[in-house]
Amino acid sequence: MSMAGVQDRPSGDGALQSRPPGDEAPLTIPATLTPTPEHAKHWAKAYRTGIASGASSVLSTITAFPLDSIKTRMQAYRYRNFTDCVQHTYKSEGVRGFWRGALAPVFSVTAVRMTSFSIYQKAKYKYSAAIGKATGGDEPLIVVNRPGSSPTPATMLCFGAAGATAGSFITILSCPFELTKLSAQISTLMAKSNSSSLDNPIKASYQSKGTFKMAKNIVKHRGFFGLYSGFGLHLLRDTIGTTIYFATYESTKQLLVKFQGSDSPTSPMSVAMAGGFCGLASWACIYPIDTAKTHYQRNCLTTPRGQPVPLPKIRFFKINQYRGLGVSMARSCVINTIFFSSFEWIKKHINALPDTVVVPVE
Repeated sequence: MSMAGVQDRPSGDGALQSRPPGDEAPLTIPATLTPTPEHAKHWAKAYRTGIASGASSVLSTITAFPLDSIKTRMQAYRYRNFTDCVQHTYKSEGVRGFWRGALAPVFSVTAVRMTSFSIYQKAKYKYSAAIGKATGGDEPLIVVNRPGSSPTPATMLCFGAAGATAGSFITILSCPFELTKLSAQISTLMAKSNSSSLDNPIKASYQSKGTFKMAKNIVKHRGFFGLYSGFGLHLLRDTIGTTIYFATYESTKQLLVKFQGSDSPTSPMSVAMAGGFCGLASWACIYPIDTAKTHYQRNCLTTPRGQPVPLPKIRFFKINQYRGLGVSMARSCVINTIFFSSFEWIKKHINALPDTVVVPVE
């Protein structure tokens, strides 16, 4: 799922607050051919959302990837419990098995989150303006930035709609990477599982391949659009998931800030707790959709091109559809706590840099 939703402060991104009285005017620097530290500060501030989201994505993805790997294995194959899956993976694949397929997510999650943040930022301001105009009252983002405010239906609608917009758009980018990651995570299990003589060559072909060779193998057996196997389920999961994710994150953070009596909408404790909770809430709601997607994509990987693959039913409240949920929620909590804490810390330090304006040299 794609993750953004942090209120930007002054200097860019459509901030709703003006510069505090007494601040110095921006420093004007010439646009020379030779980059200077002042130029670096200018561009860092201009693209702080992308810089913060990219760096935080790499850190959180690498840290929590083993939990993602275990979650996928437990969805795709039967294990007695979490410990059984960990022990089996270690015995058959060693420590490297827990990070198998990590290269694709490092690139894809970083690209997806940077894109998601950009879309989300623009969308939430558009929706905020539209809601304010339609209701004739204050815009949701003005309400959120008001000290001591609480979530309202308008603010939750604004963040949820912006999250759904970001989630639906980034599925186009994330689907091939996630399928490649999944194939790498379960490649050894596919090769060792019982199958007919027709399927054996296809299953065996996925074993001992790197990320890019894995993608090439999918194209070989399923064609280019095979990289988008399960796209419909992926789109459904991400659209619903990011709607819940962003609305929960922003609303929880707003409530925690009010409870703490803080004047800052990004106090570290509020950010960390809201980040962890929004991941738990979204996965609890969409997990059966993710399980159906995993089953469908696993079957697609071992089915020759042109042969139909039955679409699994999404079954809520069926115990076998929630295998690996605890692992997934723990992973999401870890990832989002690290991600949002790192994101806010990096952006706060970039915001503290002096404002600069690059002007052409005459």
